[in-house]
Amino acid sequence: MTHEAPGAPTPYAPPPEGAVAVYRNATLFDGTGRPPRRSASIVVEGATIRAVLDDSEAGTDLPADAEVHDLGGRFVIPGLIDTHQHIATPPDRPAAEAVLDRLVHSGVTAIRDMADDLRQVGDLARASLVGEIPGPDIRYAALMAGPGFFDDPRTHQVSQGEIPGTVPWMQAVTEESDLRIAVALARGTHAAAIKVYADLDHATVEAITAEAHRQGIPVWAHATVFPATPRQVVLSGVDTVSHVTLLAFDGADGRLTSYKNKPAVDHARFAGGDDPGVEELFALMRERGTVLDATSAMWASDALAGEGPQDAARAAANTELAATLTAQAHRAGVDICTGTDYETDPADPFPALYEELAFLVHRCGIPTEDVLRSATLIGARSAGAEHLMGSVEAGKLANFAVLEDDPLQDIGNLRTITLTVKRGRRFERAAFVPGNGPAGQSHRVEETR
Repeated sequence: MTHEAPGAPTPYAPPPEGAVAVYRNATLFDGTGRPPRRSASIVVEGATIRAVLDDSEAGTDLPADAEVHDLGGRFVIPGLIDTHQHIATPPDRPAAEAVLDRLVHSGVTAIRDMADDLRQVGDLARASLVGEIPGPDIRYAALMAGPGFFDDPRTHQVSQGEIPGTVPWMQAVTEESDLRIAVALARGTHAAAIKVYADLDHATVEAITAEAHRQGIPVWAHATVFPATPRQVVLSGVDTVSHVTLLAFDGADGRLTSYKNKPAVDHARFAGGDDPGVEELFALMRERGTVLDATSAMWASDALAGEGPQDAARAAANTELAATLTAQAHRAGVDICTGTDYETDPADPFPALYEELAFLVHRCGIPTEDVLRSATLIGARSAGAEHLMGSVEAGKLANFAVLEDDPLQDIGNLRTITLTVKRGRRFERAAFVPGNGPAGQSHRVEETR
């Protein structure tokens, strides 16, 4: 067997091992819970942070060819993480690459892709990782659901050429399924997690979770799986639950049957932000370390505005529900991560994640420091990657964003971004041109109504 010499470096690849860069004179919010520190230096070697020091200590023990970047007191935060993206439903490579390009130039250094056509997502993840295209790291899930879900048109979009429910990245599960094989097939797609979606009872969700954990892979679930209730989903041991509005089905009047036949939500029950049943659920989530992927701003987005007064009324009601329940979750001490499940228009210079963070601050009343922690360290935890990312610390990936203005004073200051460093590779904001994606491209949104 012969080994070919490596070719020319790919255009967005991380720096080679041994290459050193120093980012001096930073005002650093490192994501660890420590207060911001001024006059900080971040020493990067290759794709990894070697050290975080005071400026006075950073000039020692550096190679002669080290790059030195003076940040002039600008603000540095860990790379942001969008914990709920869909970039290949249906597969559209140019549109997906445009979304990834905008994300990384907006300080987003990792995403969770929550089940798509993994034939394309896997290649996009590889291309971003090795630097063929600009984009964040992609940690993606393979989906499992009950057979009744697989007449959903989206399952056909992501299984083109095959039979929905029979492919390793999107499997129909029954009581007769051999879960050892099902989980192994999902892992064979190089998925970072199993996503449990719909039409599964508590016993089956629990069995999938136990087998996934036995094989060393986390489980990301919808907050209600129908007929499995939110409480049952949490008790099954899943690692994260998605969509805060689905928590309203805990203790709902009427038996939960299937994803397509949801009972009406009693919005008035939750309006005070102190529903005792939900408070018990949040205590259970806190006790078990279950992360809430709230997707709070989704219903306030243009993606779900609808076309008439009935759609607008439903979106407004669910926006209030999302704000109230997310605020209650935060007060209860639940770890919240920042997912979107939609994207802004391709001509918009910034991604939907900025809207999610602003919603958490302004509509949910969560302190900005906590929101930034949700978008970084808790996001990394939800992705199963806290050992690699989520904070600016020695030994972790060199993933951070540089801002002109202080985001702790105003979350809108994320829009003053000047630079993203992802795995040590620099992505200058000035090099990004909005609207490079296909005209009219719209990002899919999960049906959570």
